[in-house]
Amino acid sequence: MNQILLSHGGGGEETQKLIKDLFFKYFSNPILESMEDAAVLDINSRLAFTTDSFTVSPIFFKGGNIGKLAIAGTVNDLAVMGARPRYLSCSFIIEEGLPFNELEEIVRSMAEEMKKSGVQIVTGDTKVVPKGSADKIFINTTGIGEIVYEGISAHNIKEGDLILVSGSIGDHGACIMAQREGIEMEGELSSDCASLWSLVEDLINAGITIKAMRDPTRGGLSAVLNEWADQSEIGIEIEEDKVPVKEEVQGLCELLGLETYSLANEGKLILAVPEEEGEKALEVMKNNSLGKDAQIIGKAVSDNTGRVILKSPYGSKRIMEPPAGELLPRIC
Repeated sequence: MNQILLSHGGGGEETQKLIKDLFFKYFSNPILESMEDAAVLDINSRLAFTTDSFTVSPIFFKGGNIGKLAIAGTVNDLAVMGARPRYLSCSFIIEEGLPFNELEEIVRSMAEEMKKSGVQIVTGDTKVVPKGSADKIFINTTGIGEIVYEGISAHNIKEGDLILVSGSIGDHGACIMAQREGIEMEGELSSDCASLWSLVEDLINAGITIKAMRDPTRGGLSAVLNEWADQSEIGIEIEEDKVPVKEEVQGLCELLGLETYSLANEGKLILAVPEEEGEKALEVMKNNSLGKDAQIIGKAVSDNTGRVILKSPYGSKRIMEPPAGELLPRIC
Protein backbone atom coordinates (compact mmCIF):
# COMPACT_ATOMS: atom_id res chain seq x y z
CA MET A 1 0.00 0.00 0.00
CA ASN A 2 1.60 3.25 -1.18
CA GLN A 3 -1.28 5.70 -0.81
CA ILE A 4 -4.55 6.06 1.04
CA LEU A 5 -7.50 5.31 -1.26
CA LEU A 6 -11.17 6.21 -0.94
CA SER A 7 -11.86 2.55 -0.28
CA HIS A 8 -9.87 2.78 2.96
CA GLY A 9 -12.72 4.84 4.37
CA GLY A 10 -15.53 2.77 2.92
CA GLY A 11 -16.06 0.45 5.85
CA GLY A 12 -15.19 -2.71 3.96
CA GLU A 13 -12.20 -5.00 3.63
CA GLU A 14 -9.71 -2.18 2.98
CA THR A 15 -10.91 -0.27 6.06
CA GLN A 16 -10.54 -3.33 8.27
CA LYS A 17 -7.05 -3.94 6.92
CA LEU A 18 -6.04 -0.33 7.64
CA ILE A 19 -7.39 -0.55 11.19
CA LYS A 20 -5.81 -3.88 12.02
CA ASP A 21 -2.49 -3.50 10.16
CA LEU A 22 -1.79 0.12 11.08
CA PHE A 23 -3.86 1.45 13.98
CA PHE A 24 -3.84 -1.75 16.04
CA LYS A 25 -0.11 -2.08 15.37
CA TYR A 26 0.56 1.16 17.25
CA PHE A 27 -2.52 1.74 19.44
CA SER A 28 -3.11 -1.84 20.61
CA ASN A 29 -5.09 -2.35 23.85
CA PRO A 30 -7.95 -4.69 24.80
CA ILE A 31 -10.64 -2.00 24.79
CA LEU A 32 -9.78 -0.81 21.27
CA GLU A 33 -9.32 -4.30 19.91
CA SER A 34 -12.81 -5.31 21.00
CA MET A 35 -13.98 -3.23 17.99
CA GLU A 36 -17.36 -2.39 19.49
CA ASP A 37 -19.39 0.67 18.50
CA ALA A 38 -18.48 2.32 21.81
CA ALA A 39 -15.72 1.81 24.35
CA VAL A 40 -16.79 0.58 27.80
CA LEU A 41 -14.72 2.31 30.50
CA ASP A 42 -14.37 1.67 34.23
CA ILE A 43 -13.65 4.92 36.13
CA ASN A 44 -14.82 5.54 39.69
CA SER A 45 -14.00 9.22 40.19
CA ARG A 46 -14.80 12.72 38.91
CA LEU A 47 -13.84 13.20 35.28
CA ALA A 48 -12.52 15.93 33.02
CA PHE A 49 -13.71 15.74 29.42
CA THR A 50 -12.31 17.67 26.45
CA THR A 51 -12.19 17.59 22.67
CA ASP A 52 -10.04 19.25 20.03
CA SER A 53 -9.45 19.13 16.28
CA PHE A 54 -6.06 19.50 14.60
CA THR A 55 -5.54 20.96 11.13
CA VAL A 56 -1.97 22.26 11.39
CA SER A 57 -0.13 23.17 8.19
CA PRO A 58 2.46 21.85 7.47
CA ILE A 59 1.58 18.47 8.96
CA PHE A 60 5.28 17.76 9.66
CA PHE A 61 7.33 20.44 11.40
CA LYS A 62 10.51 20.69 13.42
CA GLY A 63 9.80 19.13 16.79
CA GLY A 64 6.74 17.15 15.82
CA ASN A 65 3.85 16.50 13.47
CA ILE A 66 0.06 16.65 13.49
CA GLY A 67 -0.18 13.30 15.28
CA LYS A 68 2.13 14.15 18.15
CA LEU A 69 0.35 17.50 18.43
CA ALA A 70 -3.08 15.85 18.60
CA ILE A 71 -2.05 13.65 21.53
CA ALA A 72 -0.12 16.33 23.43
CA GLY A 73 -2.79 18.98 22.88
CA THR A 74 -5.59 16.90 24.34
CA VAL A 75 -3.46 15.46 27.15
CA ASN A 76 -2.50 19.02 28.13
CA ASP A 77 -6.10 20.21 28.18
CA LEU A 78 -6.82 17.49 30.74
CA ALA A 79 -3.60 17.98 32.70
CA VAL A 80 -4.10 21.69 33.34
CA MET A 81 -7.43 20.84 34.98
CA GLY A 82 -5.66 18.55 37.43
CA ALA A 83 -6.82 15.43 35.59
CA ARG A 84 -4.70 12.34 34.95
CA PRO A 85 -5.15 11.51 31.24
CA ARG A 86 -6.80 8.09 30.88
CA TYR A 87 -8.59 7.60 27.59
CA LEU A 88 -8.77 9.18 24.13
CA SER A 89 -10.97 8.80 21.10
CA CYS A 90 -9.32 9.57 17.79
CA SER A 91 -10.90 10.36 14.42
CA PHE A 92 -8.93 10.73 11.20
CA ILE A 93 -10.16 12.61 8.14
CA ILE A 94 -7.66 11.67 5.44
CA GLU A 95 -7.38 13.10 1.95
CA GLU A 96 -7.26 10.53 -0.82
CA GLY A 97 -3.67 10.12 -2.03
CA LEU A 98 -1.89 10.72 1.29
CA PRO A 99 1.27 8.58 1.18
CA PHE A 100 0.91 5.59 3.48
CA ASN A 101 4.40 6.10 4.92
CA GLU A 102 3.40 9.61 6.06
CA LEU A 103 0.28 8.28 7.77
CA GLU A 104 2.32 5.57 9.47
CA GLU A 105 4.86 8.13 10.74
CA ILE A 106 2.00 10.21 12.17
CA VAL A 107 0.45 7.18 13.88
CA ARG A 108 3.82 5.98 15.19
CA SER A 109 4.54 9.38 16.76
CA MET A 110 1.09 9.34 18.39
CA ALA A 111 1.88 6.00 20.01
CA GLU A 112 5.21 7.31 21.30
CA GLU A 113 3.59 10.42 22.75
CA MET A 114 0.88 8.42 24.51
CA LYS A 115 3.51 6.41 26.39
CA LYS A 116 4.69 9.60 28.12
CA SER A 117 1.40 10.07 29.99
CA GLY A 118 -0.03 6.55 29.93
CA VAL A 119 -3.14 7.61 28.02
CA GLN A 120 -4.81 5.12 25.64
CA ILE A 121 -6.82 5.45 22.44
CA VAL A 122 -9.85 3.24 23.06
CA THR A 123 -12.18 4.17 20.20
CA GLY A 124 -11.94 5.96 16.89
CA ASP A 125 -13.09 6.55 13.35
CA THR A 126 -11.51 6.88 9.91
CA LYS A 127 -12.91 8.78 6.96
CA VAL A 128 -11.26 9.25 3.55
CA VAL A 129 -12.41 12.19 1.43
CA PRO A 130 -11.75 12.80 -2.30
CA LYS A 131 -8.54 14.54 -3.28
CA GLY A 132 -8.95 18.29 -2.89
CA SER A 133 -11.61 18.01 -0.18
CA ALA A 134 -9.13 18.35 2.70
CA ASP A 135 -5.48 19.23 3.22
CA LYS A 136 -3.76 15.83 3.62
CA ILE A 137 -5.09 14.92 7.07
CA PHE A 138 -7.19 16.33 9.92
CA ILE A 139 -7.36 14.67 13.34
CA ASN A 140 -9.91 15.00 16.14
CA THR A 141 -9.14 13.72 19.62
CA THR A 142 -11.45 13.63 22.62
CA GLY A 143 -9.98 12.98 26.05
CA ILE A 144 -11.21 11.73 29.42
CA GLY A 145 -9.13 12.29 32.53
CA GLU A 146 -9.46 11.31 36.19
CA ILE A 147 -9.39 14.43 38.36
CA VAL A 148 -6.72 14.08 41.04
CA TYR A 149 -6.48 17.77 42.02
CA GLU A 150 -9.70 19.69 42.54
CA GLY A 151 -10.51 23.37 42.18
CA ILE A 152 -8.20 24.73 39.47
CA SER A 153 -9.92 27.74 37.89
CA ALA A 154 -9.22 31.03 36.15
CA HIS A 155 -11.49 32.63 38.80
CA ASN A 156 -9.22 31.78 41.75
CA ILE A 157 -6.41 34.34 41.49
CA LYS A 158 -6.02 36.79 44.38
CA GLU A 159 -3.78 39.79 45.07
CA GLY A 160 -0.22 38.67 45.73
CA ASP A 161 -0.42 35.35 43.86
CA LEU A 162 2.63 34.71 41.70
CA ILE A 163 2.59 33.90 37.99
CA LEU A 164 5.06 31.32 36.67
CA VAL A 165 5.85 30.05 33.18
CA SER A 166 7.53 26.69 32.60
CA GLY A 167 9.82 27.88 29.80
CA SER A 168 10.31 29.98 26.69
CA ILE A 169 7.18 31.37 25.06
CA GLY A 170 6.10 31.46 21.41
CA ASP A 171 8.18 28.49 20.25
CA HIS A 172 5.46 26.58 18.41
CA GLY A 173 3.92 29.58 16.66
CA ALA A 174 7.31 30.89 15.55
CA CYS A 175 8.37 27.46 14.27
CA ILE A 176 5.19 27.00 12.20
CA MET A 177 5.44 30.54 10.82
CA ALA A 178 9.10 30.15 9.81
CA GLN A 179 8.62 26.74 8.23
CA ARG A 180 5.44 27.70 6.39
CA GLU A 181 7.02 30.83 4.95
CA GLY A 182 10.40 29.23 4.21
CA ILE A 183 12.29 31.57 6.55
CA GLU A 184 15.73 30.23 7.43
CA MET A 185 16.69 31.02 11.01
CA GLU A 186 20.02 30.70 12.77
CA GLY A 187 19.97 28.20 15.63
CA GLU A 188 17.53 25.35 16.17
CA LEU A 189 14.05 26.86 16.16
CA SER A 190 11.59 24.03 16.75
CA SER A 191 8.15 23.48 18.21
CA ASP A 192 7.92 22.84 21.95
CA CYS A 193 5.13 20.30 21.35
CA ALA A 194 5.07 18.04 24.41
CA SER A 195 2.71 16.30 26.85
CA LEU A 196 2.79 18.15 30.17
CA TRP A 197 1.26 15.58 32.53
CA SER A 198 4.57 14.61 34.19
CA LEU A 199 5.24 18.25 35.07
CA VAL A 200 1.72 18.77 36.43
CA GLU A 201 1.96 15.53 38.41
CA ASP A 202 5.22 16.72 39.99
CA LEU A 203 3.53 19.92 41.16
CA ILE A 204 0.58 18.00 42.59
CA ASN A 205 2.80 15.44 44.35
CA ALA A 206 4.88 18.26 45.85
CA GLY A 207 1.76 19.69 47.50
CA ILE A 208 1.80 22.97 45.56
CA THR A 209 -1.42 24.99 45.87
CA ILE A 210 -2.43 25.45 42.24
CA LYS A 211 -4.77 28.43 41.84
CA ALA A 212 -4.94 28.46 38.05
CA MET A 213 -3.10 26.63 35.29
CA ARG A 214 -3.21 26.78 31.50
CA ASP A 215 -1.23 25.76 28.46
CA PRO A 216 -0.83 28.88 26.30
CA THR A 217 -1.81 27.63 22.84
CA ARG A 218 -3.65 29.94 20.42
CA GLY A 219 -3.28 33.51 21.65
CA GLY A 220 -0.22 32.60 23.69
CA LEU A 221 0.74 34.09 27.04
CA SER A 222 -1.25 37.24 26.36
CA ALA A 223 -4.55 35.39 25.88
CA VAL A 224 -4.12 33.37 29.09
CA LEU A 225 -3.15 36.31 31.32
CA ASN A 226 -5.87 38.60 29.99
CA GLU A 227 -8.47 35.88 30.54
CA TRP A 228 -7.23 35.35 34.10
CA ALA A 229 -7.27 39.09 34.87
CA ASP A 230 -10.82 39.37 33.55
CA GLN A 231 -12.26 36.25 35.18
CA SER A 232 -10.56 36.79 38.55
CA GLU A 233 -11.29 40.54 38.46
CA ILE A 234 -7.68 41.30 39.34
CA GLY A 235 -4.75 43.12 37.80
CA ILE A 236 -1.67 41.20 36.68
CA GLU A 237 1.76 42.82 36.49
CA ILE A 238 4.48 41.07 34.48
CA GLU A 239 8.21 41.77 34.64
CA GLU A 240 9.12 41.95 30.97
CA ASP A 241 12.73 40.89 31.45
CA LYS A 242 11.67 37.79 33.39
CA VAL A 243 9.66 36.29 30.52
CA PRO A 244 11.87 33.69 28.77
CA VAL A 245 12.02 34.15 25.00
CA LYS A 246 14.46 32.40 22.68
CA GLU A 247 16.62 34.64 20.49
CA GLU A 248 15.30 32.96 17.35
CA VAL A 249 11.70 33.65 18.35
CA GLN A 250 12.46 37.25 19.26
CA GLY A 251 14.32 37.73 15.98
CA LEU A 252 11.43 36.36 13.92
CA CYS A 253 8.95 38.60 15.73
CA GLU A 254 11.09 41.68 15.11
CA LEU A 255 11.49 40.71 11.45
CA LEU A 256 7.75 40.26 10.86
CA GLY A 257 6.39 42.80 13.34
CA LEU A 258 4.72 40.17 15.53
CA GLU A 259 3.97 40.33 19.24
CA THR A 260 5.91 37.58 21.01
CA TYR A 261 3.38 37.30 23.82
CA SER A 262 0.63 36.32 21.37
CA LEU A 263 2.48 33.42 19.73
CA ALA A 264 1.37 29.90 20.60
CA ASN A 265 3.12 27.26 22.62
CA GLU A 266 2.22 23.55 22.66
CA GLY A 267 4.35 22.40 25.58
CA LYS A 268 4.39 25.09 28.25
CA LEU A 269 2.50 25.78 31.48
CA ILE A 270 1.32 29.08 32.89
CA LEU A 271 0.75 28.71 36.63
CA ALA A 272 -0.65 30.86 39.44
CA VAL A 273 0.30 29.97 43.04
CA PRO A 274 0.23 31.72 46.43
CA GLU A 275 3.18 34.05 46.99
CA GLU A 276 4.66 31.91 49.78
CA GLU A 277 4.80 28.86 47.49
CA GLY A 278 6.38 30.54 44.49
CA GLU A 279 9.98 29.47 45.07
CA LYS A 280 8.98 25.90 45.91
CA ALA A 281 6.87 25.66 42.74
CA LEU A 282 9.77 27.04 40.71
CA GLU A 283 12.14 24.45 42.15
CA VAL A 284 9.72 21.62 41.36
CA MET A 285 9.33 22.81 37.79
CA LYS A 286 13.07 23.20 37.22
CA ASN A 287 13.65 19.63 38.39
CA ASN A 288 11.55 18.34 35.48
CA SER A 289 13.02 18.53 31.96
CA LEU A 290 9.78 20.16 30.77
CA GLY A 291 10.27 23.04 33.22
CA LYS A 292 14.06 23.46 33.34
CA ASP A 293 13.77 27.05 32.06
CA ALA A 294 10.87 28.01 34.33
CA GLN A 295 10.61 31.53 35.71
CA ILE A 296 8.48 33.58 38.08
CA ILE A 297 7.35 36.33 35.72
CA GLY A 298 4.89 38.44 37.72
CA LYS A 299 2.11 38.69 40.25
CA ALA A 300 -1.51 39.60 40.78
CA VAL A 301 -2.13 43.17 41.98
CA SER A 302 -5.14 45.05 43.28
CA ASP A 303 -5.03 47.92 40.80
CA ASN A 304 -5.59 47.85 37.01
CA THR A 305 -8.42 45.37 37.50
CA GLY A 306 -8.99 43.22 34.42
CA ARG A 307 -5.74 44.32 32.79
CA VAL A 308 -2.29 42.88 32.27
CA ILE A 309 0.56 45.36 32.68
CA LEU A 310 4.08 44.85 31.34
CA LYS A 311 6.80 46.46 33.41
CA SER A 312 10.11 47.10 31.63
CA PRO A 313 13.51 46.81 33.35
CA TYR A 314 13.61 50.63 33.32
CA GLY A 315 10.37 50.99 35.26
CA SER A 316 8.07 52.04 32.42
CA LYS A 317 4.77 50.24 32.00
CA ARG A 318 2.48 49.36 29.13
CA ILE A 319 -0.65 47.29 28.67
CA MET A 320 -0.33 43.74 27.33
CA GLU A 321 -3.26 43.83 24.94
CA PRO A 322 -5.30 40.67 24.37
CA PRO A 323 -4.79 39.13 20.93
CA ALA A 324 -7.14 40.35 18.22
CA GLY A 325 -7.96 38.67 14.92
CA GLU A 326 -6.26 35.56 13.59
CA LEU A 327 -2.53 36.10 13.94
CA LEU A 328 -1.56 32.82 12.30
CA PRO A 329 -4.20 30.35 11.13
CA ARG A 330 -3.89 26.56 11.35
CA ILE A 331 -1.11 26.31 13.91
CA CYS A 332 -2.78 23.37 15.64
